[in-house]
Amino acid sequence: MTTRLRAPRRLAARLTATATVSVLALSLAACGGTTKDSSSASGEGKAGGNATADPNAPLKKGLKIAFLPKQVNNPYETIVDNAGIAAAKEFGAEAKEVGPSDASASSQVSYINTLIQQQHDAILIAANDENAVCGPLKQAMAKDIKIVAYDSDTNPECRDVFINQASSEEIGRSQVKLLAEQIDHKGEIAILSATANATNQNTWIEFMKEELKKPEYADMKLVKVAYGDDNDQKSFQQTQGLLQAYPNLKGIISPTTVGIAAAARYISGSEYKGKVVLTGLGTPDQMRKFIKNDTVESFALWDPKDLGYLSAYAAAALASGQITGKQGEKLKAGKLGERTIGANGEIILGPPTVFDAENIDEYHF
Repeated sequence: MTTRLRAPRRLAARLTATATVSVLALSLAACGGTTKDSSSASGEGKAGGNATADPNAPLKKGLKIAFLPKQVNNPYETIVDNAGIAAAKEFGAEAKEVGPSDASASSQVSYINTLIQQQHDAILIAANDENAVCGPLKQAMAKDIKIVAYDSDTNPECRDVFINQASSEEIGRSQVKLLAEQIDHKGEIAILSATANATNQNTWIEFMKEELKKPEYADMKLVKVAYGDDNDQKSFQQTQGLLQAYPNLKGIISPTTVGIAAAARYISGSEYKGKVVLTGLGTPDQMRKFIKNDTVESFALWDPKDLGYLSAYAAAALASGQITGKQGEKLKAGKLGERTIGANGEIILGPPTVFDAENIDEYHF
């Protein structure tokens, strides 16, 4: 999808008006083998290092880049990575996706080590754990391999830039606003997250908690944050457990595409349909049937294809010397136009879009 996503009337103004803020990024040895020349290594541990950008430098041909998602069987991550791989063809790069089938903290480490050995020019990673991947990523940077975090950040010292799908504050706060409208700002609520150590999830949840401190949410109470580990069956079971443990539960926020789909599947076939509100982050294709059968009224997301596309161009720009990751530099991102690099090397894609019965059939991803 090449067009910018637009938010429906109810939340558009608030979503787009939210100030853009930098993500609160949180924060193994690699194996040996033939390495890349390290004369321009960026391993000092700061976004951009001491390198100087040449914005007029052409994108190099034949770059080798690899996408390392949280898990390769996650439908959302597949959309992102496939779009990035397709974008790489535009600038003559060789791109691939590699990764674990589970989203455990250390599952990505061996893949980073292998990509170092294979002398890739750039590694793009959606981090499962900000600490577990940091050591090997720093070793990759010391060998002049550029590191792009996307979707879920690592420590800023362990990558060159972070492609953030939207302002983390905007995502977290807008999720609470979306749920609150549907439950009249009253009742017990729960959050069904992915893994307990996922950087993006935890950052969003912190902003959700901050939003809930406002006076307008005085009659709403967060009773539980549950974790489905981005596993369909576990998320399904966690939803069931939440509804049984909290009989007065009025709503659930699931800021993960796996979690919201599993929760919707459980609720749609249970006595809770029409009684418990579900919202969160999902793709239109996976959630369409739940919108149409009235299990879910609305949910949000950005365009994952654009996220993959922007990430690929960032990797190429870094590897070609167009950018270094310093604040204020401009990234030229093909059909998406220009993006300015913010504090801590953060590049923001744009505001999330709310999907409901009025607009969901306009989107297919």
